Amino acid sequence: MEISKIPVRIAQVSDVHCGTPSFSAEVMRSIIDRIGSMEPDVVVIAGDLTTDGYEWEFDEAFRWLEQIGAPMLIIPGNHDARNVGYFHFHKYFGNPWGCYRQTFDPVRAERLQATGFTIVGVDSSEPDINEGEVGLERYRWIEEQFDEPDHIKIFAVHHHLVSIPGTGRERNTVADAGDLLAELLRQDVDVVISGHKHVPYFWGLNGMLVCNSGTATTRRVRGGVPPSWNEIVIDASTIKVYVHYEDLRRELSLLFSRKTRALTREAFYLTRAFYNSNPIAAP
Repeated sequence: MEISKIPVRIAQVSDVHCGTPSFSAEVMRSIIDRIGSMEPDVVVIAGDLTTDGYEWEFDEAFRWLEQIGAPMLIIPGNHDARNVGYFHFHKYFGNPWGCYRQTFDPVRAERLQATGFTIVGVDSSEPDINEGEVGLERYRWIEEQFDEPDHIKIFAVHHHLVSIPGTGRERNTVADAGDLLAELLRQDVDVVISGHKHVPYFWGLNGMLVCNSGTATTRRVRGGVPPSWNEIVIDASTIKVYVHYEDLRRELSLLFSRKTRALTREAFYLTRAFYNSNPIAAP
């Protein structure tokens, strides 16, 4: 295997918003071409494919996304649940709860110190409201998808789990964000992928990397933040995130040490006594 093909490469695109007046077909075409050139392992479309959930918007989004020549995991966002849009999402893209797995060949497994990777995507949208929720009843399903202990584990959800700077007073996080974060830490998730706020930003939380992406193809931006999407590259020692902008810049925006991650997990240790005294937080 070529050295350049060994790292896991994920394109993270969200908030495309087909149907909005500021949607740029030129930028969308550029993104498709750039994704084709990078040859990712998988493309994650992290919600808000449409603006108002109408069928013609889903049809437009489908016609764009079918041009991407790579495996895709597609989840809906709050805009996709407007006007009974979840019906059209099922028609064009199937189940909004999904899982993508890839098993590495022996050479890649040895170099990446993992047997493969798993991405679990969930639907956090609720009909006709901006707020999101995953729901306690879904946690068992999430656990069942992360059934490969030696895989790199990635979780995709449209609504953000941690507040994003520069986006105004905080609203519209996942309603059960606290419980969900605890569950993801219990599942030893490596990376969380989200969108929704149209601002790219990154958090390291107890050894888990949280990656938020901006709006890929619209002018629905805040302040001086331009449209963008993320490229996540995972090798044996680091997770790197490159942010791609509409002017074709590709900037290294984050370095996250996989080795330090393990030390962080060990350094942040909630004792069994704490869990015994606070059973609602127990893993």
